[in-house]
Amino acid sequence: MGIALAETITISRHLRTPEIRAYMNLAPLHDLHDPDTPEPTAADERGRSSQTFLVDVIARRGSEERRAVVRGQDIYAVTAPIVVEATERVVGGLVAARGVVAAGEAFDARDFLRSLSPMHLSLDVR
Repeated sequence: MGIALAETITISRHLRTPEIRAYMNLAPLHDLHDPDTPEPTAADERGRSSQTFLVDVIARRGSEERRAVVRGQDIYAVTAPIVVEATERVVGGLVAARGVVAAGEAFDARDFLRSLSPMHLSLDVR
């Protein structure tokens, strides 16, 4: 089964690649479709759920390999800080491209993700 995630769609804006493979743990998808799955409850003082997320990306070209791992707690609670950070950069004129672009085209991706660390997520690039 193919999974159309925003991450896989934006990759083609940055890399010319003949193949993109995306894997996802199916348990969360089953939980979303199960009417008996309870809503997440706050697990900390900021109201975040105890749910964790991990995005692990490996890019290969020949024998060269690069890897980036982003992880955090309550992926939905990370959305607002991402929007605020992006808005501050746009209003402050800190954009690398204008018009309809992927986030990684508008901002330096590593710098953008690091601005969200460690409060909202962690980033490991190798």
